Amino acid sequence: MDIKYLIIVTLFGASLPALASNDDIKPSTSMTVPQKMTTSKATSRALYRYATARLHVIDGDMDGALALLRDAISEDPESAFLYKKMADIYLKMNRPKEALAACEKALTCDPEYRPAQFLAGVMLAALGRDKEAIPHLKKAMELDLANEDAYINLAVSYVKLFEYESGVNTLKELLKVAPDSVSGYYYLGKTYDQMKLFREASDYYKKALELRPDFEQALIDLGLSLEGQGLPDQAIAVYRDLLDNNPANLNVLQQLVQLYVQQERLDDALALLKKVSSRGPTGLEIHRKMGLIYFELERYDESITEFEAILKEEPQAYNIRFYLASAYEEKEDYDRAIVEFAKIPKSAFNFYEAQAQTAFVYKDKGEPEKGIKLLKEAIAEQPKRMDLYLYLAGLYESLERLRESLDLLTGVESTIPDDPAIQFRIGILYDKLGDKGASIARLKKVLLLTPDDPQVLNYLGYTYAEMGVNLEEALIYLKKAVSLRPDDGFILDSLGWVYFRLKRYDDAATSLEKASRLVDDDATILAHLAEVYYARRENRRAISLFQRALEIERDNRDYIERIRKIKAEIGEK
Repeated sequence: MDIKYLIIVTLFGASLPALASNDDIKPSTSMTVPQKMTTSKATSRALYRYATARLHVIDGDMDGALALLRDAISEDPESAFLYKKMADIYLKMNRPKEALAACEKALTCDPEYRPAQFLAGVMLAALGRDKEAIPHLKKAMELDLANEDAYINLAVSYVKLFEYESGVNTLKELLKVAPDSVSGYYYLGKTYDQMKLFREASDYYKKALELRPDFEQALIDLGLSLEGQGLPDQAIAVYRDLLDNNPANLNVLQQLVQLYVQQERLDDALALLKKVSSRGPTGLEIHRKMGLIYFELERYDESITEFEAILKEEPQAYNIRFYLASAYEEKEDYDRAIVEFAKIPKSAFNFYEAQAQTAFVYKDKGEPEKGIKLLKEAIAEQPKRMDLYLYLAGLYESLERLRESLDLLTGVESTIPDDPAIQFRIGILYDKLGDKGASIARLKKVLLLTPDDPQVLNYLGYTYAEMGVNLEEALIYLKKAVSLRPDDGFILDSLGWVYFRLKRYDDAATSLEKASRLVDDDATILAHLAEVYYARRENRRAISLFQRALEIERDNRDYIERIRKIKAEIGEK
C-alpha cells in the first residue's frame, strides 16, 4: 500500500499521481541493513533473521517474513529499525493497525528515528486521524529538513483539517529549502484550489509545469482552475493540447466535452467525440455522450443510432433505453416510443419514470385515458410514491382538467402534509383557477418548508408584481432568488418587472436587458423591456422590441395594440 498516495487520494481524489516516493513512503522490499547495528552475539542473530526475512519478502511470503522479524526483535528488542520493518510488512499485508502499533514501538525505542515518525504520520492521516498525524509529520520534517515528503504530507493533513494557512506556509517552507520542488508547487496549486483561489492556483500549476512540462495532471488541474476563474477559452486550449499529446486520455476528453456543453458549443463537443471514435474502438460512454448531444441538437435519427449501438452491447442499460424511447417520442413516432418504454422492466430503477413518460406519450397520441389508467395502476402499486401523484396531476393539468388535478393533490396532501413539491403544485393550480389568495397562502407555506427555493421565490414575487401589490415584499423575494440563480433570465425578468411596477425604470432596464440577453426568444421578456423603454420615453426602442415580441407570438393582440398606440403618439402610421 502506497501510504503517500493513500493520504493524497483521501483529500484530492484518485486521479492524482504519487509525485515522489522513497522507502519511507512505499514499504521497502530491499530491507537494507542499518549501518549502526552492533556486533554483539544477540544482534548478530537478529541480523541473520532480518536478512532471512528479507528473502521471504522478495518471495512474497509475508507471514514467514513476519515470523522471522518477531524472532529478530526478540534478539534485539530495542531496535527501532526492526519494528519499522515489521510495520512495512504489516502494510504489505493490508493490516494498518498492526503497522501503526509497530511504528509506535519503534518510536518508544528511538523517538528520533525519522522513518518511523514519518510512517506513523502518514498512516494516522490515511486513517483519518490527521490531528494525531501532524506532530509525527512535523517531527519527521525537523529531523530531515531537506526531504520534501514530510512537508507535503503535513500540508495535506492541514488542508484536510481546513487549516489552509498552515498548509500554505508548510509548502512555502519546502520551496525555501527545495526551490525546484515540482511537488511543492503542484500541491500549493491544489491547496489554493481547495480555497477557491483559482488565480493563485493557476500560478503555481504553471510553475510546476515550467519544471516538468510533461506533468499531465498539473495541466488538467490548470485547466480546471482556469474554468474556476471564468476563462473557458483558456481552459479549452489546455485540454486540447493535452488531447493532442494523449488522445486516449478519457478524463480530459470528458472534461473538454463537458466544458463545450456548458458553453453550449454542442457542435464542437460532437466533432471532438467523432474524432476520438474514428480512431478505433471506443467506450460506450462516448456513444452515450454523442447520443445525448444529437438529442439536444434535435438530430433524433443520429441520436437513435448511437443509443441502439449501446443497447446492442448492453441490453440492460435501462437509462439508455429511456433515452432511446424519448428520442422516438420527440420524432412523434409514438408507437415505437411506447414499445421502447415497455422494454424497461419493473425491476429497473427507472421503471415508474418510464410508466409516467408513456402516459404522456398516450396523451400526445390522442389517447389520454390510457395514460391516466397507466398512472392510476402505478399509484395503486406504489401508493407512497409522491412523484406518481405529481405525474398524474401534471397529466390532468396538460389536458386543462385543472380541478381534477387539484382534487388529486389536495386529497393526497393529508398523507404528507408538508411535501414542498405537492404544496407548490397546489399553489400553481389555485393560481390557474383564479384563486390568488389560496395560491399565495400555499406558496408562503412552501417558503416556510424550503426558504431558499428560487422557483418558489420567483413565482410568489412575480404574482405580487402582476397584481401590483406588496411590491416591496416581492422585491425581497426576487432579490433573494436572483442571488441564488444570478444567470436565470426568467427570474431576472421577474425582478425587472417588480422594479417597473415600483417606477424604478433604470433598475428595471438593467435586469430586463440582462434577462433578454440570457433568453433572447421569450416574447414576455421582450415586451416587459419594451414597456420600460416606453416609460423612459425611448419610444423607437420600445416599438422595436414589441415588434420582436410579435414575431415570436404573431397573433398577440396586446403587442399589436401597443405598437399602434406608441406610433400614434410619435406621429407615425
